[in-house]
Amino acid sequence: MNAVESPVAAGPAPALASHRPLALARWLFAVAALVVLMVAVGGITRLTESGLSITEWKPVTGALPPLSEAQWQAEFEAYKQIPQYTEVNGPAGMTLADYKFIFFWEWFHRLLGRAIGLAFALPLAWFWVRKAIPGGYHARLLGLLALGGLQGAVGWWMVTSGLTQDVKVSHLRLAAHLLLALTTLGALVWTALDLRATARGEAKAGFTPFGLLVLAMLLLQLVYGAFLAGLRAGYLAGSGWLNWDAWPLMQGRLVPDGIDWSRGIGHALVSDPYLVHFIHRWWAWALVAILVVLARRVRRAHRPASVAIHAAFGTQILLGIATVMSGMNLWLAGLHQLVGALLVAATVWGVHSLTPAGASANRAN
Repeated sequence: MNAVESPVAAGPAPALASHRPLALARWLFAVAALVVLMVAVGGITRLTESGLSITEWKPVTGALPPLSEAQWQAEFEAYKQIPQYTEVNGPAGMTLADYKFIFFWEWFHRLLGRAIGLAFALPLAWFWVRKAIPGGYHARLLGLLALGGLQGAVGWWMVTSGLTQDVKVSHLRLAAHLLLALTTLGALVWTALDLRATARGEAKAGFTPFGLLVLAMLLLQLVYGAFLAGLRAGYLAGSGWLNWDAWPLMQGRLVPDGIDWSRGIGHALVSDPYLVHFIHRWWAWALVAILVVLARRVRRAHRPASVAIHAAFGTQILLGIATVMSGMNLWLAGLHQLVGALLVAATVWGVHSLTPAGASANRAN
């Protein structure tokens, strides 16, 4: 196989003396690292059922947690009005201390989102004023800023789905929230890699047909991972540590009992937890196969990208199996989501390296 393919589209990006593409690339990699952390914290927030603990969206004043006992009581009273408390946590005997625990994770998740917004917006303004942004990147960077703002709005849209009629958020809205975060992560990494190419006087990388296929297959796996999380479908494999019926079988069967086809195949594919779990665990192997091909194609052009792809999908598979066999252990499940974000970054790195421009820039760096 060839190490590189002809891109669908690529163009020159000359740099001027005042431009600082390498500084911009380092900044975007740093923001991408914050997004990876955000995804990990979001996973813990979901797994601890913390996402509905803050019932109002206060973009500015919400940065501060309650600072007095009266404020804590007010927040707890607001939480007591939603179905998650009245139907689940209230009857279970939730105390104020219990509430403070779930409040922390949702507050920290939102605080980190604000921090990422500032970490992107303020340096962007500085680079813009200093005329340090190379031509062709201004609109892309503004688009990344818009994605960050949209992420906050989608997050609140997700939360509202669980405040009135359900004890949990909509799995479809959760999927939109998570996929938008991972799309933003991929765009940050791709743009940073393009900026490194620009610093070398190389053309920006374009998408190859094979690269687009890899990204499409990864996207499908991420969609079903998000559905699985939102539907709590991971618990269907079994419970308790070292549950040998949880993998490769589900409850002792390859194809699990319980798939509900009565509302049509479309509904089952999107909303049936048994089928969603089944697709997520077995589509993973199709994704692994194409990632192996991707890693082999970029190995000669850029060996570190190849190693990163292998390490990411290998670790992710092991964590996925360990998570279901442990009965959805919190920290294993959280690590599974964290490595999922790293897999996105590694795959984007590999796809970027498929093009002559990407391979040249990676060899030079």
